[in-house]
Amino acid sequence: MKNILVLCTGNSCRSQLAEAYLRHFARGQATIYSAGIETHGVNPRAIATMAEDGIDISGHTSNHIDEYQLVPFDYIITVCDHAQENCPYFPSKATRFHQNFTDPAKASGTEEEVKAAFGQVRDQIKVYSQQFVADHILNKTAIAK
Repeated sequence: MKNILVLCTGNSCRSQLAEAYLRHFARGQATIYSAGIETHGVNPRAIATMAEDGIDISGHTSNHIDEYQLVPFDYIITVCDHAQENCPYFPSKATRFHQNFTDPAKASGTEEEVKAAFGQVRDQIKVYSQQFVADHILNKTAIAK
C-alpha cells in the first residue's frame, strides 16, 4: 500500500480537496494524508464545494507536516508554489510531484464569483487526482469516469 502526502501552505483548502479526491479514486489502494507547513483549519467553502460533488470532508482536520515525520511516504505532492518553495526539510525517499493550483480562498468578488472560483479549482484538482491515481496507484482501466 502506497503512502501519499499532499502538502500545501495551510492545509485548509487545496490539499484538503486533493486528499479527498485521491482517496476517492484510489479506492483503498493507498493511504492518503494531507498537511501544511502551517495549519489554518479546514476552509468551510472547501467543505461546501466538495459536498456539491458528493464528497464529505467535514470531518477532515488541518494537520502540520511535522505530525508525519515517521510516515514512510512513497509520494509527496505539493499543490501550491509557496509550500514547494518553503517546505522545511522533510526527510523522505518519496518521489515528489508539484502542481500549483490557484488558491480559491483568495478569490474576491460576488458570492457567485467566489463560489465559481472554488468550483473551478475543485474540478482541476479532481482531474489531476484522477490522473495521478491512474498513473501511480491503479491500473488505468480500473478508474471509473
